[in-house]
Amino acid sequence: MRLLFFFLLGLLFLSSCKSLQYRLPDEAIYSAFAKADIPTSISYVEIDSLDLKVRVQSVTQGIEDYNLVFLHGSPSSLTAWQAYLKDSTLRHTVKLHAIDRPGYGYSNFGKQMISIDTQTKVISEVINQLNLKNVIAIGTSYGGPVAARLPIENDHIKAVVMVSPAIDPDNEKRVWQSDFTQWWLTRWLVPTGYRVAGDEKTVHAQELAAIEKDWSQVNVPVMHIHGDRDELVPFINVAYSQSVFSNVEVVPISGLGHEIAWARPELVIPYLLEMIKKIKQTQ
Repeated sequence: MRLLFFFLLGLLFLSSCKSLQYRLPDEAIYSAFAKADIPTSISYVEIDSLDLKVRVQSVTQGIEDYNLVFLHGSPSSLTAWQAYLKDSTLRHTVKLHAIDRPGYGYSNFGKQMISIDTQTKVISEVINQLNLKNVIAIGTSYGGPVAARLPIENDHIKAVVMVSPAIDPDNEKRVWQSDFTQWWLTRWLVPTGYRVAGDEKTVHAQELAAIEKDWSQVNVPVMHIHGDRDELVPFINVAYSQSVFSNVEVVPISGLGHEIAWARPELVIPYLLEMIKKIKQTQ
């Protein structure tokens, strides 16, 4: 009976493997944006020291000299931000860039990078190589603390917006499903994107604890948007942000959970426009 269970489980994962990777090839992205009549470009930034290529999708119609850089959670990819890159107000106002974090999408897919500090350095190098100035870093879930750490690494970061960020090491919620990505007997059954997510999740609390002493160095405006019914990343993460960032605005979203960034872009976009306006007024 146990063998039958694992056989059926294997068939389930193998049959759904492609649909659970949360990534689209370049051709599919170009096709979707062409149908929407939105010019877009995809580039691969090489990080030679890590033998890594990072995929970036950009929409650069905006008339203002500001760049929004979007960092997804896990498992996910830059496709989580398609609604933002297609939004008429955003794309006509500023330049937009969505990034496949290392290990996801088409950025060395399957090769996990569990260090938040290293991921931040990679994203900072991408920003430098693309010569982006006046950057607002937007990150959701795991991407939240990566976005928040960017101002420490890169002087071009002018503000941070975190949506449902997993940033509090003492309230990092254990996800039992991650155990399947760590057990040798079941790891091979799990789709690649989920294995990378499991590897990140398993050490996420330790990684957050290792960098929490540095949050006092973040000297740009920070906005923390969070649903008060988030069961994956508890709402108490808001209190942590209030305690560690000197210039933070908290935006509680009543009645919603962890899905805000990708499922409710219409709620987030006005706050991004608000942050752009705020930064313009201070320069």
